[in-house]
Amino acid sequence: MSVLELHDLHVTYRTDGGSVPAVRGVNLSLDTGDTVGLAGESGCGKSTIAGAVLRLLPKGTEVSGKVLLDGEDVYAMKPGRLRAVRWTSAAIVFQGALHSLNPVRRVGLQIEEAILLHSQQSARSARIRVGELLEKVGLPAGQAERYPHQLSGGQRQRVLIALALACEPKLLIADEPTTALDVMVQAQVLRLLEELQREHGLSLLFITHDLSVLTHTCERLAVMYAGRIVEEGPSTQVFADPQHPYSRALAAAFPTIGDPASRMNPQGLAGDPPDPSALPAGCPFHLRCAVAAPECSSLDVALRPAGAGRSAACVHVGATDV
Repeated sequence: MSVLELHDLHVTYRTDGGSVPAVRGVNLSLDTGDTVGLAGESGCGKSTIAGAVLRLLPKGTEVSGKVLLDGEDVYAMKPGRLRAVRWTSAAIVFQGALHSLNPVRRVGLQIEEAILLHSQQSARSARIRVGELLEKVGLPAGQAERYPHQLSGGQRQRVLIALALACEPKLLIADEPTTALDVMVQAQVLRLLEELQREHGLSLLFITHDLSVLTHTCERLAVMYAGRIVEEGPSTQVFADPQHPYSRALAAAFPTIGDPASRMNPQGLAGDPPDPSALPAGCPFHLRCAVAAPECSSLDVALRPAGAGRSAACVHVGATDV
Protein backbone atom coordinates (compact mmCIF):
# COMPACT_ATOMS: atom_id res chain seq x y z
CA MET A 1 0.00 0.00 0.00
CA SER A 2 1.26 3.48 -0.86
CA VAL A 3 2.10 5.88 1.95
CA LEU A 4 0.70 8.81 -0.07
CA GLU A 5 -1.60 8.86 -3.08
CA LEU A 6 -2.96 11.90 -4.88
CA HIS A 7 -5.82 11.13 -7.25
CA ASP A 8 -6.94 13.87 -9.66
CA LEU A 9 -6.20 16.54 -7.06
CA HIS A 10 -7.66 19.98 -7.77
CA VAL A 11 -7.13 22.96 -5.46
CA THR A 12 -8.85 26.30 -6.09
CA TYR A 13 -8.35 29.40 -3.95
CA ARG A 14 -11.24 31.83 -3.50
CA THR A 15 -10.14 35.47 -3.67
CA ASP A 16 -11.82 38.85 -4.00
CA GLY A 17 -10.76 38.80 -7.63
CA GLY A 18 -12.34 35.42 -8.30
CA SER A 19 -11.29 31.76 -8.40
CA VAL A 20 -7.61 30.84 -8.69
CA PRO A 21 -6.99 27.20 -9.74
CA ALA A 22 -3.60 26.47 -8.18
CA VAL A 23 -3.52 22.69 -8.71
CA ARG A 24 -5.28 21.09 -11.68
CA GLY A 25 -5.63 17.32 -11.74
CA VAL A 26 -2.41 16.06 -10.15
CA ASN A 27 -1.81 12.33 -9.71
CA LEU A 28 1.16 11.23 -7.62
CA SER A 29 2.07 8.36 -5.31
CA LEU A 30 4.85 7.49 -2.85
CA ASP A 31 5.51 4.00 -1.51
CA THR A 32 7.42 3.24 1.67
CA GLY A 33 10.97 4.55 1.34
CA ASP A 34 10.27 6.44 -1.88
CA THR A 35 11.98 9.77 -2.49
CA VAL A 36 10.10 12.00 -4.92
CA GLY A 37 11.02 15.54 -5.92
CA LEU A 38 8.49 18.15 -6.99
CA ALA A 39 10.03 20.93 -9.11
CA GLY A 40 8.89 24.08 -10.85
CA GLU A 41 8.95 27.86 -10.69
CA SER A 42 7.20 29.81 -7.96
CA GLY A 43 3.45 29.83 -8.53
CA CYS A 44 3.27 26.41 -10.18
CA GLY A 45 1.38 24.78 -7.28
CA LYS A 46 4.14 22.87 -5.45
CA SER A 47 3.58 24.28 -1.94
CA THR A 48 -0.18 24.10 -2.43
CA ILE A 49 0.19 20.33 -2.79
CA ALA A 50 2.20 20.23 0.45
CA GLY A 51 -0.55 22.10 2.27
CA ALA A 52 -3.27 19.96 0.72
CA VAL A 53 -1.76 16.70 2.02
CA LEU A 54 -2.50 17.62 5.67
CA ARG A 55 -5.36 20.09 5.11
CA LEU A 56 -3.28 23.15 5.92
CA LEU A 57 -4.79 25.35 3.22
CA PRO A 58 -6.64 28.62 3.93
CA LYS A 59 -10.28 28.48 4.95
CA GLY A 60 -12.60 28.48 1.97
CA THR A 61 -10.16 26.76 -0.38
CA GLU A 62 -11.91 24.23 -2.60
CA VAL A 63 -10.29 20.80 -2.86
CA SER A 64 -11.50 17.92 -5.01
CA GLY A 65 -10.06 14.53 -5.84
CA LYS A 66 -8.49 12.32 -3.18
CA VAL A 67 -5.53 12.59 -0.83
CA LEU A 68 -4.85 9.19 0.74
CA LEU A 69 -2.46 8.63 3.64
CA ASP A 70 -1.95 4.91 4.20
CA GLY A 71 -5.12 4.41 2.18
CA GLU A 72 -7.22 6.77 4.33
CA ASP A 73 -8.84 9.82 2.76
CA VAL A 74 -7.50 12.93 4.52
CA TYR A 75 -10.53 14.98 3.49
CA ALA A 76 -12.94 12.45 5.00
CA MET A 77 -11.21 12.54 8.40
CA LYS A 78 -12.93 14.07 11.40
CA PRO A 79 -10.95 16.77 13.29
CA GLY A 80 -9.77 14.40 16.01
CA ARG A 81 -8.50 11.87 13.51
CA LEU A 82 -6.79 14.60 11.49
CA ARG A 83 -4.95 15.88 14.59
CA ALA A 84 -3.77 12.35 15.31
CA VAL A 85 -2.49 11.86 11.75
CA ARG A 86 -0.51 15.12 11.67
CA TRP A 87 3.02 14.55 12.97
CA THR A 88 2.49 10.78 13.41
CA SER A 89 1.70 9.77 9.81
CA ALA A 90 3.05 12.79 7.97
CA ALA A 91 5.01 15.89 8.93
CA ILE A 92 6.24 18.97 7.07
CA VAL A 93 9.52 20.88 7.18
CA PHE A 94 8.78 24.40 5.95
CA GLN A 95 11.13 26.85 4.28
CA GLY A 96 11.20 29.61 6.91
CA ALA A 97 12.32 28.08 10.20
CA LEU A 98 12.32 31.46 11.95
CA HIS A 99 8.66 31.90 11.02
CA SER A 100 7.70 28.30 11.78
CA LEU A 101 9.11 28.23 15.31
CA ASN A 102 7.53 30.11 18.22
CA PRO A 103 9.96 32.99 18.95
CA VAL A 104 9.12 33.20 22.68
CA ARG A 105 9.49 29.51 23.56
CA ARG A 106 12.68 27.49 23.90
CA VAL A 107 13.09 25.11 20.96
CA GLY A 108 13.25 22.06 23.23
CA LEU A 109 9.83 22.82 24.68
CA GLN A 110 8.37 23.09 21.19
CA ILE A 111 9.62 19.63 20.26
CA GLU A 112 8.57 18.26 23.65
CA GLU A 113 5.03 19.58 23.17
CA ALA A 114 4.57 17.59 19.96
CA ILE A 115 5.78 14.41 21.68
CA LEU A 116 3.46 14.85 24.68
CA LEU A 117 0.45 15.60 22.47
CA HIS A 118 0.88 12.51 20.31
CA SER A 119 2.22 9.87 22.68
CA GLN A 120 1.80 8.48 26.17
CA GLN A 121 5.32 9.41 27.26
CA SER A 122 5.98 11.15 30.54
CA ALA A 123 7.45 14.65 30.60
CA ARG A 124 10.83 13.23 31.65
CA SER A 125 10.86 10.71 28.79
CA ALA A 126 9.85 13.45 26.36
CA ARG A 127 12.76 15.64 27.47
CA ILE A 128 15.17 12.75 26.97
CA ARG A 129 13.67 12.18 23.52
CA VAL A 130 14.20 15.88 22.67
CA GLY A 131 17.91 15.57 23.43
CA GLU A 132 18.16 12.42 21.31
CA LEU A 133 16.41 14.12 18.40
CA LEU A 134 18.66 17.17 18.52
CA GLU A 135 21.75 14.98 18.55
CA LYS A 136 20.35 12.97 15.64
CA VAL A 137 20.16 16.14 13.53
CA GLY A 138 23.68 17.18 14.54
CA LEU A 139 22.98 19.60 17.40
CA PRO A 140 24.12 19.29 21.03
CA ALA A 141 21.27 18.33 23.36
CA GLY A 142 21.92 21.55 25.31
CA GLN A 143 20.60 23.59 22.37
CA ALA A 144 17.12 22.66 23.61
CA GLU A 145 17.41 25.57 26.06
CA ARG A 146 17.89 28.15 23.36
CA TYR A 147 15.32 30.40 21.70
CA PRO A 148 15.03 30.42 17.89
CA HIS A 149 16.74 33.82 17.52
CA GLN A 150 19.80 32.44 19.35
CA LEU A 151 20.39 29.85 16.63
CA SER A 152 21.78 30.25 13.11
CA GLY A 153 19.62 29.62 10.06
CA GLY A 154 21.07 26.14 9.56
CA GLN A 155 20.61 25.28 13.23
CA ARG A 156 16.98 26.41 13.15
CA GLN A 157 16.38 24.27 10.07
CA ARG A 158 17.83 21.28 11.94
CA VAL A 159 15.47 21.99 14.84
CA LEU A 160 12.55 21.95 12.39
CA ILE A 161 13.70 18.59 11.07
CA ALA A 162 13.96 17.25 14.63
CA LEU A 163 10.46 18.56 15.30
CA ALA A 164 9.12 16.87 12.17
CA LEU A 165 10.68 13.54 13.23
CA ALA A 166 9.49 13.77 16.86
CA CYS A 167 6.54 11.41 16.38
CA GLU A 168 8.22 9.08 13.87
CA PRO A 169 6.08 9.84 10.79
CA LYS A 170 6.13 7.60 7.72
CA LEU A 171 6.04 10.57 5.32
CA LEU A 172 8.21 13.67 5.48
CA ILE A 173 7.35 16.63 3.26
CA ALA A 174 10.26 19.04 2.82
CA ASP A 175 8.94 22.27 1.32
CA GLU A 176 11.90 24.38 0.11
CA PRO A 177 13.88 23.49 3.28
CA THR A 178 17.21 24.85 2.04
CA THR A 179 16.28 27.91 -0.03
CA ALA A 180 17.17 30.46 2.65
CA LEU A 181 20.51 28.83 3.52
CA ASP A 182 24.00 29.44 2.14
CA VAL A 183 25.52 26.80 -0.11
CA MET A 184 27.64 25.08 2.55
CA VAL A 185 24.81 24.85 5.09
CA GLN A 186 22.44 23.76 2.32
CA ALA A 187 24.73 20.83 1.54
CA GLN A 188 24.85 19.84 5.22
CA VAL A 189 21.05 19.91 5.54
CA LEU A 190 20.60 17.90 2.34
CA ARG A 191 23.09 15.29 3.55
CA LEU A 192 21.25 15.13 6.87
CA LEU A 193 17.89 14.57 5.14
CA GLU A 194 19.38 11.78 3.04
CA GLU A 195 20.85 10.06 6.11
CA LEU A 196 17.61 10.34 8.09
CA GLN A 197 15.56 9.09 5.14
CA ARG A 198 17.71 5.97 4.81
CA GLU A 199 17.96 5.36 8.56
CA HIS A 200 14.23 5.61 9.21
CA GLY A 201 12.93 4.32 5.89
CA LEU A 202 10.99 7.54 5.40
CA SER A 203 8.99 8.38 2.34
CA LEU A 204 10.22 11.82 1.29
CA LEU A 205 8.41 14.40 -0.84
CA PHE A 206 10.98 17.11 -1.54
CA ILE A 207 9.72 20.39 -3.00
CA THR A 208 12.03 22.96 -4.59
CA HIS A 209 12.70 24.92 -7.77
CA ASP A 210 16.26 23.55 -7.88
CA LEU A 211 16.44 20.54 -10.21
CA SER A 212 20.07 19.84 -9.30
CA VAL A 213 19.15 19.45 -5.62
CA LEU A 214 16.33 17.06 -6.47
CA THR A 215 18.54 15.02 -8.77
CA HIS A 216 21.00 14.53 -5.92
CA THR A 217 18.34 13.80 -3.28
CA CYS A 218 15.42 12.02 -4.97
CA GLU A 219 14.94 8.86 -7.01
CA ARG A 220 11.96 10.22 -8.95
CA LEU A 221 11.18 13.70 -10.17
CA ALA A 222 7.89 15.39 -11.11
CA VAL A 223 8.03 18.77 -12.84
CA MET A 224 5.05 21.11 -12.38
CA TYR A 225 3.87 23.97 -14.55
CA ALA A 226 0.66 25.97 -14.20
CA GLY A 227 -0.75 23.61 -11.59
CA ARG A 228 -0.08 20.35 -13.44
CA ILE A 229 2.67 17.77 -13.66
CA VAL A 230 4.21 18.12 -17.14
CA GLU A 231 6.94 15.51 -16.78
CA GLU A 232 7.71 12.63 -14.43
CA GLY A 233 10.38 9.96 -14.28
CA PRO A 234 13.71 8.89 -12.75
CA SER A 235 15.36 12.09 -11.54
CA THR A 236 18.73 11.59 -13.25
CA GLN A 237 17.03 10.93 -16.59
CA VAL A 238 14.66 13.88 -16.31
CA PHE A 239 17.60 16.18 -15.49
CA ALA A 240 20.01 14.80 -18.11
CA ASP A 241 17.50 14.14 -20.90
CA PRO A 242 14.28 16.13 -20.27
CA GLN A 243 11.42 15.38 -22.63
CA HIS A 244 9.23 18.44 -21.95
CA PRO A 245 10.51 21.84 -23.15
CA TYR A 246 9.84 23.35 -19.71
CA SER A 247 11.92 20.68 -17.96
CA ARG A 248 14.63 21.30 -20.56
CA ALA A 249 14.63 25.02 -19.76
CA LEU A 250 14.84 24.38 -16.00
CA ALA A 251 17.75 21.97 -16.43
CA ALA A 252 19.58 24.40 -18.74
CA ALA A 253 19.34 27.17 -16.14
CA PHE A 254 22.05 25.47 -14.03
CA PRO A 255 25.62 26.09 -15.27
CA THR A 256 28.10 23.25 -15.43
CA ILE A 257 30.77 23.77 -12.76
CA GLY A 258 34.22 23.99 -14.31
CA ASP A 259 32.87 24.68 -17.82
CA PRO A 260 33.79 28.28 -18.84
CA ALA A 261 31.45 28.20 -21.83
CA SER A 262 28.55 27.29 -19.58
CA ARG A 263 29.45 30.00 -17.07
CA MET A 264 29.80 32.73 -19.69
CA ASN A 265 26.59 31.81 -21.51
CA PRO A 266 23.94 31.26 -18.83
CA GLN A 267 20.66 29.90 -20.08
CA GLY A 268 17.30 31.10 -18.85
CA LEU A 269 13.63 31.20 -19.64
CA ALA A 270 11.99 34.43 -20.68
CA GLY A 271 8.75 35.59 -19.10
CA ASP A 272 6.83 34.24 -16.14
CA PRO A 273 4.39 31.39 -15.53
CA PRO A 274 0.84 32.34 -16.55
CA ASP A 275 -1.64 33.83 -14.09
CA PRO A 276 -3.54 30.78 -12.73
CA SER A 277 -6.80 32.73 -12.96
CA ALA A 278 -6.24 33.54 -16.66
CA LEU A 279 -4.57 30.53 -18.24
CA PRO A 280 -4.04 30.68 -22.01
CA ALA A 281 -5.84 28.26 -24.29
CA GLY A 282 -4.03 25.09 -25.26
CA CYS A 283 -0.77 24.16 -23.59
CA PRO A 284 -0.12 26.66 -20.79
CA PHE A 285 3.58 26.71 -21.69
CA HIS A 286 3.24 27.41 -25.41
CA LEU A 287 3.71 31.20 -25.12
CA ARG A 288 7.19 30.66 -23.62
CA CYS A 289 8.11 27.54 -25.55
CA ALA A 290 10.92 27.67 -28.13
CA VAL A 291 9.60 24.61 -29.98
CA ALA A 292 5.84 25.26 -29.85
CA ALA A 293 3.89 23.76 -32.74
CA PRO A 294 0.78 25.41 -34.25
CA GLU A 295 -1.50 22.98 -32.43
CA CYS A 296 -0.03 23.92 -29.04
CA SER A 297 -2.17 27.07 -28.93
CA SER A 298 -5.34 24.97 -28.87
CA LEU A 299 -4.33 21.46 -27.74
CA ASP A 300 -3.56 20.80 -24.06
CA VAL A 301 -1.85 17.39 -24.06
CA ALA A 302 -2.14 15.09 -21.03
CA LEU A 303 0.81 13.10 -19.70
CA ARG A 304 1.81 10.37 -22.15
CA PRO A 305 4.56 7.70 -22.17
CA ALA A 306 8.03 9.14 -22.79
CA GLY A 307 10.20 6.06 -22.27
CA ALA A 308 10.57 3.42 -19.57
CA GLY A 309 9.01 4.72 -16.37
CA ARG A 310 8.70 8.21 -17.83
CA SER A 311 5.88 10.46 -19.00
CA ALA A 312 5.58 13.99 -20.38
CA ALA A 313 2.75 16.28 -21.48
CA CYS A 314 3.93 17.58 -24.84
CA VAL A 315 2.87 17.18 -28.49
CA HIS A 316 6.48 16.33 -29.37
CA VAL A 317 6.34 13.23 -27.15
CA GLY A 318 4.74 10.32 -29.00
CA ALA A 319 3.76 12.78 -31.72
CA THR A 320 2.51 10.00 -34.01
CA ASP A 321 -0.30 9.40 -31.50
CA VAL A 322 -1.61 12.99 -31.62
